[in-house]
Amino acid sequence: QVQLVESGGGLVQPGGSLRLSCKASGSTFDINTMGWYRQAPGKQRELVAEVTSGTNSIYASSVRGRFTISRDSAKNTVFLQMNSLRPEDTAVYYCGVTKFSRTYWGQGTQVTVSS
Repeated sequence: QVQLVESGGGLVQPGGSLRLSCKASGSTFDINTMGWYRQAPGKQRELVAEVTSGTNSIYASSVRGRFTISRDSAKNTVFLQMNSLRPEDTAVYYCGVTKFSRTYWGQGTQVTVSS
């Protein structure tokens, strides 16, 4: 089992920045992909960004150039630096990690972008 604890969400004005963190614990050996997903009210959960154990990363087109994902494998932690935030970025952000084709989820952290 892998447990995930997210932090860093909150309320920010448009154009502002937030940094999300997610620390994995438990059976963290052989974690492959670590990523961030989000779900806005009435919408499906979508991939925001993910990074592999080899540090290759992919981004949703809507956040590319504004968000940066990074990973500290030694600390089993993944970060999401979010800059130039927009109201449409408002959602619950979930950390997800994949190990042996199984995905584990965090509890989610709310990000609200509003003036």
